[in-house]
Amino acid sequence: MLAKIITHEDCQDILLDIGMPIGHKNVRYNCRVIVHNKRILLIRPKIHLANDGNYREMRYFTGWGRTKYVEEYYLPRTIMTITGQRKVPFGDAAISTLDTCIAPETCEELFTPNSPHIGMSLDGVEIMTNSSGSHHELRKLQTRIELMTEATKKCGGIYLYANQQGCDGDRLYYDGSAMIGINGKIVAQGTQFSLKDVEVITATVDLEEVRSFRFAPSRGVQAVQNTPYQRIEADISISAPSDKVDISLKPTPTIDVRYHSPEEEIALGPACWLWDYLRRCGGVSGYFLPLSGGIDSCATATIVHSMCSLVLEACENGEEQVIKDARRVCGEPEESTWVPGTPQELAGRIFHTCFMGTKNSSADTRARAKDLADAIGAYHIDLNMDSLVKAVTDLFSFVTGKRPQFRVHGGTKTENLALQNIQARLRMVLAYLFAQLLPWCRGKQGGLLVLGSANVDECLRGYMTKYDCSSADINPIGGISKTDLKRFISYATTKFNLPILHSFLTAIPTAELEPITSTYVQSDEADMGFTYDELSILGQLRKNHKLGPWSVFNRLLHEWGDRMSPRAIATKTRNFFYYYAINRHKMTVLTPAYHAEQYSPDDNRFDLRPFLYPSFSWPFGKIEERVAAINAREKVD
Repeated sequence: MLAKIITHEDCQDILLDIGMPIGHKNVRYNCRVIVHNKRILLIRPKIHLANDGNYREMRYFTGWGRTKYVEEYYLPRTIMTITGQRKVPFGDAAISTLDTCIAPETCEELFTPNSPHIGMSLDGVEIMTNSSGSHHELRKLQTRIELMTEATKKCGGIYLYANQQGCDGDRLYYDGSAMIGINGKIVAQGTQFSLKDVEVITATVDLEEVRSFRFAPSRGVQAVQNTPYQRIEADISISAPSDKVDISLKPTPTIDVRYHSPEEEIALGPACWLWDYLRRCGGVSGYFLPLSGGIDSCATATIVHSMCSLVLEACENGEEQVIKDARRVCGEPEESTWVPGTPQELAGRIFHTCFMGTKNSSADTRARAKDLADAIGAYHIDLNMDSLVKAVTDLFSFVTGKRPQFRVHGGTKTENLALQNIQARLRMVLAYLFAQLLPWCRGKQGGLLVLGSANVDECLRGYMTKYDCSSADINPIGGISKTDLKRFISYATTKFNLPILHSFLTAIPTAELEPITSTYVQSDEADMGFTYDELSILGQLRKNHKLGPWSVFNRLLHEWGDRMSPRAIATKTRNFFYYYAINRHKMTVLTPAYHAEQYSPDDNRFDLRPFLYPSFSWPFGKIEERVAAINAREKVD
């Protein structure tokens, strides 16, 4: 592939910075290959690898680790015949052109405390490039841009930042936002979310601005003491000679960085991820969603509507790849000229929803599900599954001679939970049955991918049935908090002109797995013992702040002490860690979900924890001692 790139006619008279894996002395490195006119100038291995959170680079690569060190790399014959070189520099060096100096740092290196760009700038490198694979998280873009602007705000210089955009075939969406900055200011920015496969941004910059910016005695003192980089000479000029300058050119002016609100991020990020996933899955003709009438499945459906809106916009803009993908997914023949006219038209062909009701379901949730499906154009079906539930409970009674009862009918906690789980797990079975056969019923080819709708807070608390309809193929909201989902639905009501969404915001979140009586209606927050806002805070303290039960309790004494007693805070803390621990096994089979929050409990690649915890006897004991001491002191006072 490298041979194809460096010999392509469009890649001549341009300085190429290409990322690829390279084996050197039987060690694999994540490298950047700097090429000019079919000659390799430098192979620059990544020094600092990303090996936490969602990243495990050390599974495949070894970090170079030796800053400003260069040795020789012997080229394979396929490349040697093209470049005419037998060996090339391999290591941490800079490229000297006829008019400036350029050096690369890679992705994670920007995030490290002693980033390479510091030494580069002190050694006179004026242009720094960064080829990155940075994934989307809500509210993360600002952190990334601050790091990039800080790289040149103190040191001066031009920073070229290119980031992957799209689904990685897993739980991450890489959110683009390619940028060009100079001396701490941004002069060009690409889109953060897009259905395009390739996006290019450009800017005109003045190298003299960098040189003027760096004219400070304190910088000069540090530059003199800085260990120099080896320079690789390149016979290329980035700027035009003075006698050939185009006077119509002028530096690109500074721009205001574009940030999306969290609500916009939810509307765009998961929607792009869903489309990328759908178009890359062979033999799949759309999505299937169990639509319960609650806010979580409503949010998932609304994200699919956003996806359809983005596809329509791309088609209207003449994006050939999107048009081609849309026709293929919808089963159109190759010669077809069809393009969707509305998001609803596209949804009617690729999005299928189903309300799976029982006698415990209310008329309100059933109506909300149907009205939302109609508003977004989904192919909707409505069914009652009481006969299935009865068949399973009758079978159990026939075998055991026992008939379990709901709690409101005098049953035990165990009976009550088992009867709820029967309904939940049957919904998963039905979801996959209909996902497999609905296209066939409609005379179409292929199957449907099943969408899940469990939010990050419910996963964290374990407030879900293992192998229920939260078990699906993918889940676009599994990394998003309930609080953010509510704000997203409020935003989407106006953004997508869907007034039906307002009724979801005012409804009490309920699983509707227990009978409704005149004195009892099941409530999610009552069942869990936490509000969703409390779960978000507890989740962030556990994961983001890396606190255990004792530390969380002490932190919350200060943060919640003005509205909650020490005993109540202790109970919340203990219950949170207790339920997190006993439900951790559910995370091992969690549906692959779009990663959007740093406190996600995803067990696959992010939140690597045991699924069999010991009891928290020591920290729980310390918490009880502290509560008793506080109460005793208050009595004395």
